[in-house]
Amino acid sequence: MTTRRKFLTSGAAIGAATLAAPAVNAQAPIKWRLQTYAGAALGEHVIKPAIDSFNKIAQGQMEIELYYADQLVPTGELFRAMQKGTIDAVQSDDDSMASPTEVTVFGGYFPFASRYSLDVPVLFNQWGLGEIWAEEYAKVGVKHISAGAWDPCNFATKDPINSLEDLKGKRIFTFPTAGRFLTRFGVVPVTLPWEDIEVALQTGELDGIAWSGITEDYTVGWSKVTNHFLTNNISGAWCGSFFANMDRWNELPDHLQEMVRVCFDSSHYYRQHWYWGGEARLRVEGTELSLTTIPDAEWATVEAEARVFWDEIAAESPLKAKIVGILKAYNEAMEKAGRPYRYT
Repeated sequence: MTTRRKFLTSGAAIGAATLAAPAVNAQAPIKWRLQTYAGAALGEHVIKPAIDSFNKIAQGQMEIELYYADQLVPTGELFRAMQKGTIDAVQSDDDSMASPTEVTVFGGYFPFASRYSLDVPVLFNQWGLGEIWAEEYAKVGVKHISAGAWDPCNFATKDPINSLEDLKGKRIFTFPTAGRFLTRFGVVPVTLPWEDIEVALQTGELDGIAWSGITEDYTVGWSKVTNHFLTNNISGAWCGSFFANMDRWNELPDHLQEMVRVCFDSSHYYRQHWYWGGEARLRVEGTELSLTTIPDAEWATVEAEARVFWDEIAAESPLKAKIVGILKAYNEAMEKAGRPYRYT
């Protein structure tokens, strides 16, 4: 009887475990809708591999449906849609999605905040920006999952740019904060839906773009409707992030939250090498855009004006002053570290 009892007890436990497993697997998968700022051609690189990987690893427990720029909502409405739960997650910079936070101005291309793409993850993971972003978004019901770098911000234009004088009056598609800064040099910032840019360049509504590096120009087709690429950039790397509606994030079990983080980190890594290699290769091998350069001495005046811009932003609030302070301290440290961190 003792042996039989032990058998029945262990058998019951095994039976319970066996019955429980199909119940979990039979549940409908958790579904998220994620919209990116990127159009389909660019999205093939900056987001789709990570989503495909996640959906494969999740094995039916969760599925992320990917939507490209403006497919569900206009890019400028991404934040509100995510906050309300209309969509579950977003890949964008703070600036483009009109985030109503103190940190918004620093997303996208904050002038000369970074020199290289590695500066962005270092600032977020080692210099405190990650904690600041997490706190600010939690206040408005959004989970800041992680930040990473994209490409630098260069001009691609129909007419050649060889001096600051050549920028005056140019109608340029760019990011809100970058446009605010570039008005100091006579640029006329223009806001249009992402998918309208190519046609606007063809019709003359735009004279150029300051939206990306050369990799994106070739990838999305803008190199076919512009003629020149200015090698000077106003930022070494775009700063963008993954975000999620906080309630939807909190509903995920721990292992799915970790899977989201890991797969999104793989997206950050992919962009690091895709852009870094592409920027160099297309400058050397690209045949659709001729390269122009504003002399270093003249471009130094743009870098100096960026520091004035930083101080103006810092004066707007204590938190913005704190972030500007971090950027200044970080760049000073990089300058002191010398090559290869900074070339002076």
